[in-house]
This record gives sequence, structure tokens and C-alpha cells, in this order.
Amino acid sequence: MRLTDYERNVQRDIDRWERGAGDNLLTQALGFVMRPVDWVFDQFVPDSVVDALTDALNGVLGTLSDASEWTYDASDLIEKAHEMEIEAEEVSDLRDADLEKLDKLADSMVSQNSLMAALSGGGSGLGGALFIAADIPILFMINFRLIQQIGAAYGFPMNGPEYKPLVMAIFNVAASGSRDAKSDALRELSVAAAASAHGSGYKGRQAQGTFREQIGHFPREIAKNLGARKLAQLIPVAGAAVGAGVNYWFTDQTAKTSFMLFRALYLERKERV
Repeated sequence: MRLTDYERNVQRDIDRWERGAGDNLLTQALGFVMRPVDWVFDQFVPDSVVDALTDALNGVLGTLSDASEWTYDASDLIEKAHEMEIEAEEVSDLRDADLEKLDKLADSMVSQNSLMAALSGGGSGLGGALFIAADIPILFMINFRLIQQIGAAYGFPMNGPEYKPLVMAIFNVAASGSRDAKSDALRELSVAAAASAHGSGYKGRQAQGTFREQIGHFPREIAKNLGARKLAQLIPVAGAAVGAGVNYWFTDQTAKTSFMLFRALYLERKERV
């Protein structure tokens, strides 16, 4: 199906994002400030610490493996869609709605989640290592729900365990921001788009095997990229500000990644139908 001018502009936005363009000033500033912390983490933090962070992250992600446990409120989403003059009776109807309106619907999901994440990070930064450990599951719960909300806003409800590979790809991009991670996520998205267009059901490129096999190398990569920033919360006095900033940064990156990927999923499905 032919794309509109607005949709072609969105495609160009997605291409620029994949190449690394378009980060906001806060993201750029935090990335600059954290470079020395990242370097220290890479040079001096032993593999055993990274392994411990990876195991902890595996545990957190394992509790989130059943997407239905942390689902969005579909009726609330449809109500918001109606307020924006988007006709839909079910979430799946949204994938055929006007993309410009869906962008506004998805954007309305972000601010509350970002605030919750920042408050959690700021509080944990005041409490030392134990509070940081408690903050990580909360941060991922908030961001997991955000991914679901944004996906649903484009008509793709993420309410099944088969979506783990795509969710993990989003988290990996949010934590690293690398072009390789973005390209990998877009490849995973193409699998979902083909399944949606043909009505065959999305299973992911790694949908078989144990939970650890399904999510592959992602937890270790996320642990390395997010670990240095979370440990920086232990800096005296500045811990609360760092904690709030890191959590806001991660949630902002999760939102941006979800926006780009679900818009790409919307467009690729439209072109395939």
C-alpha cells in the first residue's frame, strides 16, 4: 500500500535515528558526562561484577517474561484514542489508523513514566548500593510497561511471552544506543512485520528454547552499558541527581526506541499488506 507524505517523512526520521542522529540535549550531555565513568567501568570493573549484574538482570527480566502480568489498560488506551478522534474498537484496529494521530497518542504515554523513573532513581541515589539494587527492577518494570503502551498505541499489543526478543532488542538499544543494536532491533522488527502482514503470528527470531536462550546475549550487554551509570549513583552528594538523571535518560531512550521501532513496524506492515 502506498505511503503518504507524512509516512515517508517518518521513514526518513527512522533512517536518521538508525544512523545516530537526533539525540536531545539532555541525552547528549549525560553521554558526555558519563564517558569517564564508562571508561573506568570497562578498565577496572572485573568480569565477576559484570557476571553478577547480568545474573541479577536475568532474574529481573525473568519475572517480566510473561507480558500479561504487567499489561497496559486497553480500555484506557481506546478512550484516549477516541478523545483524539481516532476510530478504534480494539487495540489492533489502531494499526490501520492515521499515523500522525497515532504519534500523538503514543507521545501521551511518555511523561508519566519518565517522571516515575526519575523519582525512583533520585530516591535510590540517596540510599546507597542496596537502594540501587532495589531500583533496577522498578526501572525495568516502568520501562516494560512503557514499551507495551507505545506498542499498543500503534496497534501492536505486546501482551504475550513470544514478544520477548523484540522487548529485549528495545532494551538493548536503550542501554547502548549503538548502531549495531538499532540494526539488530530493526531486523527483529521485520520478522514481526511479516508475521503481522500475513496473519501468521509473531514468534521472534529466537522464540524457541529456554528463557536465557531466547534473550541471548542481551542481558550482559545491557548490564555493561547500564551498570556504570547505575554505579555512579554511589558518588557522595551527587548520587540522587545522578540516579534521577540516569533513570530519566534510560526511560527517554526506551521511549525513543519504541517510537521508532513501532512506527517502522506500522509502515513495514502497511507496505506488505
